[in-house]
Amino acid sequence: MRKFNIRKVLDGLTAGSSSASQQQQQQQQHPPGNREPEIQETLQSEHFQLCKTVRHGFPYQPSALAFDPVQKILAVGTQTGALRLFGRPGVECYCQHDSGAAVIQLQFLINEGALVSALADDTLHLWNLRQKRPAILHSLKFCRERVTFCHLPFQSKWLYVGTERGNIHIVNVESFTLSGYVVMWNKAIELSSKSHPGPVVHISDNPMDEGKLLIGFESGTVVLWDLKSKKADYRYTYDEAIHSVAWHHEGKQFICSHSDGTLTIWNVRSPTKPVQTITPHGKQLKDGKKPEPCKPILKVEFKTTRSGEPFIILSGGLSYDTVGRRPCLTVMHGKSTAVLEMDYSIVDFLTLCETPYPNDFQEPYAVVVLLEKDLVLIDLAQNGYPIFENPYPLSIHESPVTCCEYFADCPVDLIPALYSVGARQKRQGYSKKEWPINGGNWGLGAQSYPEIIITGHADGSLKFWDASAITLQVLYKLKTSKVFEKSRNKDERPNTDIVDEDPYAIQIISWCPESRMLCIAGVSAHVIIYRFSKQEVVTEVIPMLEVRLLYEINDVETPEGEQAPPLPTPGGGSNPQPIPPQSHPSTSSSSSDGLRDNVPCLKVKNSPLKQSPGYQTELVIQLVWVGGEPPQQITSLAVNSSYGLVVFGNCNGIAMVDYLQKAVLLNLGTIELYGSNDPHRREPRSPRKSRQPSGGVLFVTSCMCGLSSLYSESMKKLRSSFLTGLCDISEGTVVPEDRCKSPTSGSSSPHNSDDEQKMNNFIEKVKTKSRKFSKMVASDIAKMSRKLSLPTDLKPDLDVKDNSFSRSRSSSVTSIDKESREAISALHFCETFTRKTDSSPSPCLWVGTTLGTVLVIALNLPPGGEQRLLQPVIVSPSGTILRLKGAILRMAFLDTTGCLIPPAYEPWREHNVPEEKDEKEKLKKRRPVSVSPSSSQEISENQYAVICSEKQAKVISLPTQNCAYKQNITETSFVLRGDIVALSNSICLACFCANGHIMTFSLPSLRPLLDVYYLPLTNMRIARTFCFTNNGQALYLVSPTEIQRLTYSQETCENLQEMLGELFTPVETPEAPNRGFFKGLFGGGAQSLDREELFGESSSGKASRSLAQHIPGPGGIEGVKGAASGVVGELARARLALDERGQKLGDLEERTAAMLSSADAFSKHAHEMMLKYKDKKWYQF
Repeated sequence: MRKFNIRKVLDGLTAGSSSASQQQQQQQQHPPGNREPEIQETLQSEHFQLCKTVRHGFPYQPSALAFDPVQKILAVGTQTGALRLFGRPGVECYCQHDSGAAVIQLQFLINEGALVSALADDTLHLWNLRQKRPAILHSLKFCRERVTFCHLPFQSKWLYVGTERGNIHIVNVESFTLSGYVVMWNKAIELSSKSHPGPVVHISDNPMDEGKLLIGFESGTVVLWDLKSKKADYRYTYDEAIHSVAWHHEGKQFICSHSDGTLTIWNVRSPTKPVQTITPHGKQLKDGKKPEPCKPILKVEFKTTRSGEPFIILSGGLSYDTVGRRPCLTVMHGKSTAVLEMDYSIVDFLTLCETPYPNDFQEPYAVVVLLEKDLVLIDLAQNGYPIFENPYPLSIHESPVTCCEYFADCPVDLIPALYSVGARQKRQGYSKKEWPINGGNWGLGAQSYPEIIITGHADGSLKFWDASAITLQVLYKLKTSKVFEKSRNKDERPNTDIVDEDPYAIQIISWCPESRMLCIAGVSAHVIIYRFSKQEVVTEVIPMLEVRLLYEINDVETPEGEQAPPLPTPGGGSNPQPIPPQSHPSTSSSSSDGLRDNVPCLKVKNSPLKQSPGYQTELVIQLVWVGGEPPQQITSLAVNSSYGLVVFGNCNGIAMVDYLQKAVLLNLGTIELYGSNDPHRREPRSPRKSRQPSGGVLFVTSCMCGLSSLYSESMKKLRSSFLTGLCDISEGTVVPEDRCKSPTSGSSSPHNSDDEQKMNNFIEKVKTKSRKFSKMVASDIAKMSRKLSLPTDLKPDLDVKDNSFSRSRSSSVTSIDKESREAISALHFCETFTRKTDSSPSPCLWVGTTLGTVLVIALNLPPGGEQRLLQPVIVSPSGTILRLKGAILRMAFLDTTGCLIPPAYEPWREHNVPEEKDEKEKLKKRRPVSVSPSSSQEISENQYAVICSEKQAKVISLPTQNCAYKQNITETSFVLRGDIVALSNSICLACFCANGHIMTFSLPSLRPLLDVYYLPLTNMRIARTFCFTNNGQALYLVSPTEIQRLTYSQETCENLQEMLGELFTPVETPEAPNRGFFKGLFGGGAQSLDREELFGESSSGKASRSLAQHIPGPGGIEGVKGAASGVVGELARARLALDERGQKLGDLEERTAAMLSSADAFSKHAHEMMLKYKDKKWYQF
């Protein structure tokens, strides 16, 4: 008999329990049924690095302007402390002062590769422009006085700084230290003067005598100061305040501009009164009286030419009676006066001259005018003073940007196609000369793939930009408002507008680069589909559809005696025809009680529309008013060229349109998409008290046939009584029988107009509460639409109810409120498994909502070619429902190898030319070129759905619908933008959160790869415009006028230094003007001044330490060591190493010389000792 061994039994139980626990852990990591093979992921954390690349657009809130006439570089400072530098087209640079204080003045060290900036916080900064990313070398902070004006003479290292107290200090720009030499205001003015002269508004040295300094005080006093004798030579007084002063190049005259709109010209040696007083825009009165005062002349410049009269150029000075006149720049040349009107107020202007020397004939050739929102360059050499065509991308904000999209790695033929149609849009009348600001050199473009940015604007326009290789150039502009009737004034505006201003503003852009199909959604609940063509066409009648998309309303009262509005009369034919003109007028403008009903917000043009080459209107879709309630704005949009479908949704529901047959296929409320599978257990409202005629019953029954697979019989009975209103679609050729089918599927019993008029209008009278709620929603959306076109700041608390990004996050929100706000937030066409039981992928639409639900709608498409235009598209909900936390933002699909499956598309072809015989071949669907082998994948292989919401991301295995991977992206914040993008021959999920973090995750395993705090969400503009694209690129609108591009790719960060352009290029300084024999003999030429002797520490002493504080900048050798990279960095490091080696060799040489001299001294001393003691005996020591 065998012994019973309890120990072995216990060991077996222990082993069994441990293996069971291990198996349980494995099941938790990989849910049951998810036995997919592991996909090899190549992306690692070291592939990611975040950095800003370039900034495009017009400098926001400009405040200062400077130009280097030798290097040909322009600098613009802003009120936010930004610095933008412009060279030749494509050479731009952006810098930022850390303090953020406004830039009040800029001064180039001409041809030295350096720039001095004066800020409103009384600091001066010296910028080194000899490196690709300029850096501050020195800073000087004034502690006791406020800086008002700076002047740096050409080829001088001493900077004159005027202050609010009226004093002038002198700064050595090499060491950025103050000189002890100071011009005190009380010594400069008359001793008998009892009042302070005011701040210094001008400093300049006499062009012919550097020892004479002209100082202009705000009160109207001008002083010519002798620097050597330290006293005033002349004092010039005028009753009006001074704004600016300018010298004649000979140094014998100067001109002042005043606050009363006058110019005074003074002889240097005649201080008693001006030689001439001019009021350029003043009305000359009779009897020798003074002209009427005008507005202040803010700036004047006095430029001379060798052949001809001098130029006097000024800004301001218009008469006060010119109310509403635009700001002007006035050019006075001899007896002619040209007044050039500007679109915006003038911030500053500079005259560009041939010579940098102030004591030579200036020979002006252009004027740079910095406006509040534009930069204009005027050609002075041509008659009429035409402007130069601006090559910089400064027109981003021509109309406020409301949305933007970024596409990297586009088809190579796309940019040339857009450029060719955009070239015809260029205006004529520009100067024939080349753009004169042409300094710097382009960088080495390491990126070769095409990039396109599309910006949508408040006026309804779209702009396509070539963004390849960190440059930006406008390609093509599309005006979407052309299809609508425009009111000439506010009185003529239709009362159906749902926004007070900008009714055509673009909200959403959906673009397929391969097929070139474009679809936009506007703020007035309108959708326009565009097709690209190189041929000009005239559209006799603009095709249009009107859709009633309304939300299910609680108890509706239908009083006796009130009749429903007439339904649109359906077209009789079943074959698709061009939309007839009679489809344009709305079928019903108001219901019986005066409420607006069945009318769109905008009126489409009735007249023929000439459409230029480029994007041409294919179809206009508008949501209409329903029972006095405005249509809700569209929240999501998608177009697919292969299927010929466009789909859009809002907080009421979803609509799908076949744009080839011009028919509405689907028009459902969001709740109806769920059917009996609604996770929120929302029941239909109580049935309406209806007197439904037989025609109406037939109508409703036919509407339900497409949903038979989804709804149970009881649900059908409950819904049939109130689905009527959801199906009302105003179309010219569409039979409103089955909103889930194309109208070409045939017709049932036709409805006569009497039956239609007898149908109940169940939305005539709603309860007061529900109407108030709807109006509140409409007003909220109208407010949000106004915010679209304005640079509004976001409140610190983003989770407020009226914020468009706080989609029912609060747990205290009632279920009814949640239901009412469930909007369609994401749409994605794809070819995948719609149900768990599917054995092969099929075309479908995935729908995401703001409550975190993903629903799948199956699409049954007819064959291609002619059959596509004749047979119906069958649309039916599949019953598949997936759930995530937070609103759904983005969806994408991967094949079994983890590669992205792009949506199917029809390759672009010209539609406005006769079709060729091989049309069938052209119409065949094909997949875009991709890293994915999905096009040839076998039926048995599975797919992965990647779904990103505001809170988390999930990877769902298809067709099993098991959750393969899940990642909670954020708990305390929410994701604003999520994109599935390609990078380094792989793909990842990139997210931007409201808390400022940018994160990337691998796919399909959702491993965190990057998490960097980049930018807090400070306003709605950033949230509205932030987007990621392929190859590690991203952008957002950093200000109302500027686009900031950034990269999250390590490779791009490493190559960025080489891609950036160089601002400074070695250029020889032009020769100084020849003084001439007689001028040299009799001393008539320019007098030089030894400023070093005058302002140096030896003669003027040290400045007070409490006056200013020196701050070393990061742009020195240490900054170069840290910032340099690439080839330039290697050269800089080599140069530094050589300098250090040379310095060490010098030290070694000095030490060797010292040792040699020491050895000589020792030898000499030893020889002397030997001579002294050589004859002595040993005992004599």
